[in-house]
Amino acid sequence: MSDSTTGPTTTKPLAGWRVLVPRGGPWGHGVASDLRAMGAAPTVAPLINFAPTEDSAALENALERLATGAFDWLTVTSATTVDVLSAHQATVPASTRIAAVGETTAAALTLAGYKVDLVPLEDNSATGLLSEMKQFEEAGASLRILTLRSALAKPVLSNGLIKRGHSVESVIAYRTIGVPVDPTIKADIAAGLYRAILVTSGSVAEQVELQLGPVPVSTIVACIGPVTAQDARSYGLRVDLIAAERSSVSLINALVETARASL
Repeated sequence: MSDSTTGPTTTKPLAGWRVLVPRGGPWGHGVASDLRAMGAAPTVAPLINFAPTEDSAALENALERLATGAFDWLTVTSATTVDVLSAHQATVPASTRIAAVGETTAAALTLAGYKVDLVPLEDNSATGLLSEMKQFEEAGASLRILTLRSALAKPVLSNGLIKRGHSVESVIAYRTIGVPVDPTIKADIAAGLYRAILVTSGSVAEQVELQLGPVPVSTIVACIGPVTAQDARSYGLRVDLIAAERSSVSLINALVETARASL
């Protein structure tokens, strides 16, 4: 007889779970590896991709001025923006501080060789970043801030900083586009063969609803955080599970807790 504390349900709590991971690249494959360690059978199937901004001149101009020290702060709200900075070999002078929306973005910046000065301690969102930047403000002083964002992103951070009296230049760094899902995956999801679908952003949520909806009730729709869950619902996507924090670790832990609770 096996010890229940070391049995397969404890060491491999997601055994038998097929999980759709909607992003590729290092993040997606890293999550897939972590899921396998928990016993799951992940499928990496990117539902979104990124395309260059339609106003490349504005981006290039902003990055050129960034290199000359024209901004006090650069705000980065996604790892994809880091890819854009790297692709343009953007220079961030020591006089310019960098604020990252969360640990994932901060890690991408560090890996790309950029120094990160601010990461929200709890709320990894534009709202959280806006709140955290208050500590660097001086009464009556106007900061020069460059915000780089997706074409689909809401200008929450830019608008909030402008309201506080700062000089903000908001530039679109990239566009988000949908990627058609493999018909076999679509058929398997419709048949209820997937135990969970990870939703990592509002853009992913939109594609899940458009391409895979309605998702069977037997399939858990798991969102990476409250903001993503709110975006998902706005697209008409059902939300079953919300990670406590905006991180892959928290998202996988939420799945594990659900699996253990169902035993």
